[in-house]
Amino acid sequence: MWQEWLQFAIAIAIAVVGAVALALIVTGAMRLFVRKRQWPASLITRARRPFRAFVLVIGLWIAIAVTFPDPSWKPGLNQAMTIVTIIVGAWLVGAMVLFLSDLALGRYRIDVPDNRVARRIRTQTLILRRLAIAIIVVLAAGAILLTFPEVRAVGASVLASAGIASVIAGLAAQSVLANMFAGIQLVFSEALRVDDVVVVEGEWGRVGEITLSYVVLDLWDERRLVLPCTYFTTTPFENWTRQGSALLGAVELDVDWRVSPSKMRDQLARVVADSDLWDGRTAVLQVTDAVAGYVRVRILVSAVDAPTLFDLRCAVREAMVTWMQRTMPAALPTQRVLLTETGGGGGETAEADEPRPDTGGLFTGSADAVERASAFTQAIPVVGGGDGGERRS
Repeated sequence: MWQEWLQFAIAIAIAVVGAVALALIVTGAMRLFVRKRQWPASLITRARRPFRAFVLVIGLWIAIAVTFPDPSWKPGLNQAMTIVTIIVGAWLVGAMVLFLSDLALGRYRIDVPDNRVARRIRTQTLILRRLAIAIIVVLAAGAILLTFPEVRAVGASVLASAGIASVIAGLAAQSVLANMFAGIQLVFSEALRVDDVVVVEGEWGRVGEITLSYVVLDLWDERRLVLPCTYFTTTPFENWTRQGSALLGAVELDVDWRVSPSKMRDQLARVVADSDLWDGRTAVLQVTDAVAGYVRVRILVSAVDAPTLFDLRCAVREAMVTWMQRTMPAALPTQRVLLTETGGGGGETAEADEPRPDTGGLFTGSADAVERASAFTQAIPVVGGGDGGERRS
């Protein structure tokens, strides 16, 4: 009996040594075959441990199946080794998925200008990686359950009631499924990508992460805003980097009527020319309103991205205010108060306050006005009239 156990121990030792030797040979061959490329190093880093574990488990399984001395234990050991092989195989497949996704992400950098394509590839790759890992885990769990005879016996009844079960599961996980499909829709419709600058709920920031259930926004003040994926498929939002990152921004000033817009334009040209934040595309000054006691001046400037535009707007606003204080104090906003004296009343005042008859309006009071009004009237038949005539309104 002890000879059989000795043979089993020798088989186990051979299996372990053979697995280690095979792993070392494969690793060395990978490094020698593609020495001048970088991706084999990433593959070795990702897949080294799961590959070695997989080879070791296969070797041990073969040794157990061939040399284990007690036949009564073999069914249980075979089932245990099957489960371990499924787990390690799922680990190896997951490592390969991570390697392929890292390879795709490494070819498209998002820390460079004009990275719209890179952001699209990165977003889709991250979502596909998470989805693939989830599918691998689910399939591995299902395969493990199918190794038990009781579960296989129940499988027929489960398949028979799959319709009812799917309806119940769909109702129970409606929000989860809605968020998952919304996340996939966002990614492949390119409505939202990682590193996009968006405005949501009055807050603006960059998309830091997109999962199958939620989206994380890195706000400008270092807060994090987490929203479900369904929010972006059902609610309008602003995407400032949908086609490019360059933007226009407005600076509005309320000034006095004595302002000189031409001088302000000259000063604006000097300010943006001296600023490194301006991209050279747009620098416009216009008077957009002139009512009540102020003149509304709007300045439009452009920058390469949203953070630069914010700083540029602040710099232009400060420079224009400082320049007006120094060179054009009369144009600063002023409130005027009219003081009048109340007297005892005279004939002229009483005569001026008397109501005067209306001299005419847009549609009444003159022949032209009546003709103008006729364009908005139509003939109305006289009800109950004996002569069958018409009257006009």
